[in-house]
Amino acid sequence: MTAQAATGQEAAVDAARFRTVLGHFCTGVTVVTGYGADGPAGFACQSFAALSLDPPYILFCPGKASRAWPVIEAAGYFAVNVLGESQRDVSTVFGSPGDDRFSRVDWTRAESGAPILDGALTWIDCAVETVHDAGDHFIVVGRVRELGEIAEDRPLLFYRGRYAAIGLERGEAAPAPEHLTAFLTWPGPDDWV
Repeated sequence: MTAQAATGQEAAVDAARFRTVLGHFCTGVTVVTGYGADGPAGFACQSFAALSLDPPYILFCPGKASRAWPVIEAAGYFAVNVLGESQRDVSTVFGSPGDDRFSRVDWTRAESGAPILDGALTWIDCAVETVHDAGDHFIVVGRVRELGEIAEDRPLLFYRGRYAAIGLERGEAAPAPEHLTAFLTWPGPDDWV
């Protein structure tokens, strides 16, 4: 334990430095969508992760200033659309301000009513399970209700403030599965979450 932790003092963290350091963690890009009383709502979201296999939970973290999140929360359900590498334009639409986002993309509705974006790598339809306060964001835990098919595309990734590629060409061998088991979110030899 550090002296700061022992005394309960927190060191000031520079916001720009915080963003730069955490920008070195590569993330996938998703669009979280819901359907409210006035129609569809959604936003681009990098803060998304698998949480639990039993029961099947995921989590995402919307900003408190989000205009889409209150619509989605009131609906009580949402879909996480995992974007493929070919969907940079979709990421831009949902990552920019504007009210006409859904008029600029093709979409259908999941059984729950949440919008499923055409061309998504895959999607996860969920019910809002719990919402936790977390600084300038919320942590939303969703119970998975339905899973989408998986499209033939590579994931859209974000790294150091820009889009990034996996680096594997189609047909190139991926790492052997036994080397990846430690990174899976469900129980395995080294249960690591």
